[in-house]
Amino acid sequence: MNVSAELLERVRKTLAAQGSEPTPARVAAALRADGGVFGDSTVLAVVAALRREALGAGPLDGLLSEPGITDILVNGANEVYVDRGSGLERVALRTGDESAVRRLATRLAAAAGRRLDDATPYVDVRLPDGTRFHAVLSPVAAPGTCLSLRVPSRKVFDLEELVAAGSLPPGGASVLRDLLDARLAFLISGGTGTGKTTLLNCLLSLVDESERLVLVEDASELRPDHPHVIRLEARPPNVEGSGEITMRDLVRQALRMRPDRLVIGEVRGAEVVDLLSALNTGHEGGCGTVHANSASDVPARLEALGAMAGLGRDALHSQVSSALQAVIHLVRGADGRRRIAEVRVVGRTADGLATTLPAVRFVADGKLELCDGASRFTKLLAGAA
Repeated sequence: MNVSAELLERVRKTLAAQGSEPTPARVAAALRADGGVFGDSTVLAVVAALRREALGAGPLDGLLSEPGITDILVNGANEVYVDRGSGLERVALRTGDESAVRRLATRLAAAAGRRLDDATPYVDVRLPDGTRFHAVLSPVAAPGTCLSLRVPSRKVFDLEELVAAGSLPPGGASVLRDLLDARLAFLISGGTGTGKTTLLNCLLSLVDESERLVLVEDASELRPDHPHVIRLEARPPNVEGSGEITMRDLVRQALRMRPDRLVIGEVRGAEVVDLLSALNTGHEGGCGTVHANSASDVPARLEALGAMAGLGRDALHSQVSSALQAVIHLVRGADGRRRIAEVRVVGRTADGLATTLPAVRFVADGKLELCDGASRFTKLLAGAA
């Protein structure tokens, strides 16, 4: 049963003035004081609505529990979009007015131990259920307070399921298995929402059970189906500006934890230097994800990240060309469908810069297309390069 926002607001103010919890009896009394006559169904609907506001994600709870939704975006009052895997679509959902959206944002931030107010008008945290939550308050954001929720996958897909979904050609599964078995160091590249974390989860689940995986993430999202996983999660500074634990700190700690495979959930800053150093000192099979428009852009992207740590261009490219061996690139079509586009090998140009050469392309008709880097990729898989 739908309850008007005006009625909810009046009951909320009455209960707040009394300092009362929204029990059925107290809500019924507040409704009587409001001067109207309401049945039991209205009382219970108001109680449910007020409890949703106080617990969980309020009006977004239903969307968070709906299978298939990967992203929920709130652009101010009553403007909600979701992504079910085919691009964004608007849904008919009432969030309440701007003050209601703001209350929801500040409560979700508080549930994750973070402050969100006019002095700190934005936040990026992981909620207790694993959902990645980002918010920017109005008036910094327009047309109102904006919320972005990235919903973690409730299951780990295997390669066969990716093939069935059209994300991977049938022959591509064996290519990725061979890459893992050869313990190549690789990055999964792609834009936002292309399925990088989903693919990495899938591949890590295929790693031999005897291997120890140490995962380093800014916000914990990886959940591989593997018996030996250690997770390290970065921590932002508190309100006083202390207590920060950076990705660089965690990568260094991970190297002391005897990883068989070091995994960086997303390479997005100066930690790229420590990752490349680790991969150059005998830590085979390391992997991670990186945002890049194309696989050919990955060296330039890593160069920009290395500059944050003060690593020079020549040194960075030297590290990349010797540490990384492959790049798996994902794309998202105009129809919203995610798919693996190609596998590239990492090489070096005559002037010493790292580059990527296409080895295998997964073309639209489901076939594999061998490219210039295929022979080098074959040698890498055989351990000959």
